[in-house]
Amino acid sequence: MDVLRTPEDRFADLPGFPYAPSYAQTSDGLRMAYVDEGSGPVVLLLHGEPSWSYLYRHMIPVLVNAGFRCVAPDLIGFGRSDKPTRLEDYTYERHVEWLRSVLFDALDLQDVTLVCQDWGGLLGLRLVAEAVAAGEGSRFARVCAANTGLPDGTRRLPDAWWQFRDFVVRTEDLPIGFLVASGCAEPMAPEVQAAYDAPFPDASYKAGARAFPDLIPQDPDNPATPDNQRAWEVLVGFGKPFLCAFSDKDPITGGGERMLIGKIPGAAGQPHTTIEGGGHFLQEDRGPELARVVADWARA
Repeated sequence: MDVLRTPEDRFADLPGFPYAPSYAQTSDGLRMAYVDEGSGPVVLLLHGEPSWSYLYRHMIPVLVNAGFRCVAPDLIGFGRSDKPTRLEDYTYERHVEWLRSVLFDALDLQDVTLVCQDWGGLLGLRLVAEAVAAGEGSRFARVCAANTGLPDGTRRLPDAWWQFRDFVVRTEDLPIGFLVASGCAEPMAPEVQAAYDAPFPDASYKAGARAFPDLIPQDPDNPATPDNQRAWEVLVGFGKPFLCAFSDKDPITGGGERMLIGKIPGAAGQPHTTIEGGGHFLQEDRGPELARVVADWARA
């Protein structure tokens, strides 16, 4: 496949993001970037569409100061990670394998607290289920789901998501920073919006962002539907602590926590919380608050 790599000077002097990148190779030779800060038990921070690890800049200092090691990858196609140029290069299965090969094979992460939002949950919950099914359940100690879920092909996403999807499909040169800003409850400073645009010098770098919406299984014929249904067969027996920390101003995932809490045994008795004043990208709107929720819960 043809692959682009964003020039490093695009990431110079990003506001609030002093972190040097680390790199590892996926099983098929792509370079994945990740932030690795702090020491102690691992908190894995998985971003979604169309953001990158910059989304977690408000959370990393809080978690590091609380005694955790933060690992925040850039998904393939995003951030400093390699960017295949064709839409068809991106599949749900490939995204899961790209993450698995870096997090498990290269970094050998164990006893992880997973924090996942948007596609970070669609991928992270698959990783959890497949690790358990493969006898590697020790890799995950607990899961915090924030504005996310695991669609299984039986439910149609809300109209707000379809408006987003239709815009992505018809817009080759996606305004990435604008899209992230539109998913926030608080106004976004121009320099922050520019930081979300930084990984994408032009439209040729944006195939990953354009591909994501139609990879979500919303009907039985989607290629990912069987895999996600198998993942749910595992998750309905997942007994490790499972916390939902959804925001109150997300028109896409609002109410989605009820399915997770109702179906996953590890969610029983957990201190589920609603993050007030947060939009879809609650890490941007209420990052320190979400980080404190995760830190207090993980330490408890």
